[in-house]
Amino acid sequence: MFNKFGAIIGALSACVSSTAIAQVAAPAPQQAMIVGAQGGNVLRIGTQIPVRTRTELTTKDKALRVGQRFEVETAEPVSLNGRVVIPVGTPGVGEVTSVRNKGMWGKSGHFDVRLLSLRVGDRQIRVSGIADDKGKAGGGGAAAVSALVFLPAGFFMTGTSARLPAGTVITASLDEDVPVAFA
Repeated sequence: MFNKFGAIIGALSACVSSTAIAQVAAPAPQQAMIVGAQGGNVLRIGTQIPVRTRTELTTKDKALRVGQRFEVETAEPVSLNGRVVIPVGTPGVGEVTSVRNKGMWGKSGHFDVRLLSLRVGDRQIRVSGIADDKGKAGGGGAAAVSALVFLPAGFFMTGTSARLPAGTVITASLDEDVPVAFA
């Protein structure tokens, strides 16, 4: 009977030692631990970012055209969880969407622009935001009096050009969720 128990113990110890060898020889792959909700570091759509124009936009001398692009840059840093993810001075692009130049009879200049994107590193991020400017009318009452008294005078009276100086701040909003990975 002792021999039976010895054989069983010998077989068990052989199984245990072969299992231990197998575990040492081929460790199981480790999986990354995920802490918190998946995608926790995300700048959400609608996040507001103040940007400023880098150049002057004006209808003076018919300088603007629909579709013309212009440069902007972030005016303030954007942070997530206490860390800056979009620094001040990050470049971006806007586009002129409509233009009306100043004209006769006191008509003032007017234009509309929209923001398109920011470039953070090698990533282009879609943003939205609009701005516009309208020059001042050139004396509508004077133009009406001139039209009655001396009709050709209205041809020489114009309004002012629309102008958005360099450094004008426009509020942009993110048009997409932007996942952020911290090093």
